Amino acid sequence: MNHLPHHIENECVKKLKKGDILAFNELFGYYGRRLYHFSYRYLRSEPECEELVQEVFTRVWEKRSELKEELSFRSYIFTIAFNIIRKYFRSRMQAGSYLGSQAKEDLNLVTTDNLDFNLLKIKLDNLVSRLPVRRREIFTKSRFEGLSVKEIATAMNISKKTVENQLTEALKFIRSHLTSERITGLLFFYLFIS
Repeated sequence: MNHLPHHIENECVKKLKKGDILAFNELFGYYGRRLYHFSYRYLRSEPECEELVQEVFTRVWEKRSELKEELSFRSYIFTIAFNIIRKYFRSRMQAGSYLGSQAKEDLNLVTTDNLDFNLLKIKLDNLVSRLPVRRREIFTKSRFEGLSVKEIATAMNISKKTVENQLTEALKFIRSHLTSERITGLLFFYLFIS
């Protein structure tokens, strides 16, 4: 199953807003692993991914009374995760400890304060919207929903090879267009997409 049916997710969120720990555990049980796999694409560290999942769900619990039942819980938690990852990479860049030597040299040309990640995210979203429908769906499931190639193939009833080929073509298209944005686009691609 790709994600929780809307009515079940909605019911869990309603209960969670009232402090129902069983509803919290159900949401954690379903989305925890997906958040882990999503974050692992970027962090490449099991302890950091586990910490991220804990941080996301700690925030969910702390702000449970503010949850909006009409909005997608899945989108809410993946947005939190994306922002944590973005903050993590910003701090790593500022410390100069993450980027490779060539990227470090390029980074000297601009200050990290000038990197407008929100603008680049908008540009990325625009590029993704230009992908053919099936390719866009596969890319979104992979990069934004954290699904594996096997999970996507099963959900869409296609072969794993088809998923891999479509992802390769999507990444090629996005890379070619982001490199035209020069250093900021390259950094964004390096940190969040590749």
